[in-house]
Amino acid sequence: MIQETYADGKKHIHVLSYGGGTQSTALLLMALKGEINGVKPDYIIFSDTGWEPKSIYAWVKKVNEYIKKTFNREIIFTNGGNIRTDMLNAANNQARAASLPYFTLSPTGEKGMVMRQCTAEYKIQPVTHKIRNLLSYGPRQKVKEVVHVWKGISTDEIQRVKPIQTPWQEAEHPLIDVIQMNRSNCIAYVEREGLGTPAKSSCIGCPYHDDTTWREMKLNDPESFADAVAIDKKIRVMPKLKGQTFLHRSCKPLGEVNFNEDQMDIWDMFDNECEGMCGV
Repeated sequence: MIQETYADGKKHIHVLSYGGGTQSTALLLMALKGEINGVKPDYIIFSDTGWEPKSIYAWVKKVNEYIKKTFNREIIFTNGGNIRTDMLNAANNQARAASLPYFTLSPTGEKGMVMRQCTAEYKIQPVTHKIRNLLSYGPRQKVKEVVHVWKGISTDEIQRVKPIQTPWQEAEHPLIDVIQMNRSNCIAYVEREGLGTPAKSSCIGCPYHDDTTWREMKLNDPESFADAVAIDKKIRVMPKLKGQTFLHRSCKPLGEVNFNEDQMDIWDMFDNECEGMCGV
């Protein structure tokens, strides 16, 4: 629970995990204005996967400059490596890399989906390591503080709410538990602050993209789409995965998919987003 004081005798630290997208931007602005039970986060951390669209990096830079000027606060950047580079290294050299939720096609034509490791290794773990570093803990030292990790999950995404497994961390969802805001409310809030309309943050080639997202990328961000197509061609054979691997659920090469075929998507991929850490 987010509150100004606690009666347990422990030191409580508040960390806002910033995803660079719609909900986490609204949460960040509200938090720095003291609108989350009067508590302001001690740290704001952005874990960079290295494969966001240029528009998201430009947005994060804009937000960071705004909060520096307005609140004398700034975003702390961290990363767990570059997901794009690691994917290519795995494809080209059969090196180990955290798995995206790839779609697979077996030699007998059966389709499947790989369990994702990317959220943990490129989002969750880097934030945890950065928190330990900020609190001056070594690799094996036990964290004494209670760390509240704020996540930008709105009321229309309540299915994404999950606890944190790390004993000294507590997951907080202020947009649900304190403010009760949905995605549309978050967009309107950020726009009222004069920053413009925030975008939804996610990796360029995330297999969880629905056809609407792919279609919009192809039309409005052809550079990112071309990159996703190029990477999709490279990942047909990945270490320890049977059959062929694809970024699109059809198990067809991304560049050959007709995104106008189905106006309604068959799967609701939003339910499978990244643990409330990315795509927010």
